[in-house]
Amino acid sequence: MRRLIADATGALRIEEQIDATPEVGQEEAAPRGLAARVAAYVALTKPRIIELLLVTTVPSMIVAAGGFPSLELILLTLLGGTLSAGGANAINCYLDRDIDELMPRTRKRPLPTHKVKPRNALIFGIALGALAMALLWVTVNPLAASLSTAALLFYVFVYTIGMKRSTPQNIVIGGAAGAMPALVGWAAVTGTVELPALALFGIIFYWTPPHFWALAMRYEKDYAKAGVPMMPVVYGRQETTRHILLYSILLLAMCLAFFAVAKMGLVYLVAALVLNGVFIGWAFKLWRNPNPKSAWGLFRFSIYYLALLFGAMAMDQMMRL
Repeated sequence: MRRLIADATGALRIEEQIDATPEVGQEEAAPRGLAARVAAYVALTKPRIIELLLVTTVPSMIVAAGGFPSLELILLTLLGGTLSAGGANAINCYLDRDIDELMPRTRKRPLPTHKVKPRNALIFGIALGALAMALLWVTVNPLAASLSTAALLFYVFVYTIGMKRSTPQNIVIGGAAGAMPALVGWAAVTGTVELPALALFGIIFYWTPPHFWALAMRYEKDYAKAGVPMMPVVYGRQETTRHILLYSILLLAMCLAFFAVAKMGLVYLVAALVLNGVFIGWAFKLWRNPNPKSAWGLFRFSIYYLALLFGAMAMDQMMRL
């Protein structure tokens, strides 16, 4: 099979590749037993990524409500968000099965190991996305459902199909999909998207590039082998770390903007200043010494950063009651 990919310079080229789908008559490594099959389909949804997305949803709902929304609304919104994100990730696994097979970090996923047939993975992803939209439309509100579905479509068509293999700016624009759960949470409570919600979107949008570029630095050789033009592959480590530092400063600015437009209190402000100070410190250290070890340190902290920052938002609101 031929495919169009970007090489290390960002130029597009045609490369011959063996299709990752087993040929007719070839035995697949299908999992035995119901539990193993369920586990394979769950793995398609990338649960760890979903957890990170949901971390931003509930605090957004608490800030929008100025307190704790109804438990029913929270659970329905989280369920719909989980189904939608899981559907997007399953479709992503289907579309990226060729490069997943080339990278050690991803070659144990269900499609490269033939635990799930590609066609089944695609159907599964589409079904999850459709179910998510129906659930949110009926039980939450049409705006939340539309935003959630828009995130799925953006992730699949704009990021995975349109940008991932064609430009080193893929994760910058693609990060918009990961920022949508904050808007979904806000819309679930208010039925609208207001200025504070857009600021929340901006926080996650500016957090995504340094978070993912740090990961890409650790797995730079994998991305180069697979022909994915991530920033470190195309521009090198020094330029990547410069971008990471710049985006880290923009992230601080967006956190302060949210403090102003959402009229947050001292709990959030102190947490934002401390967390962003540490984040920028990691980014500065990485810029001074671009190496995979420091990149991995920044990546790991960035996960805790997002959870703690949004947790501080929720605590700030709850302490005012």
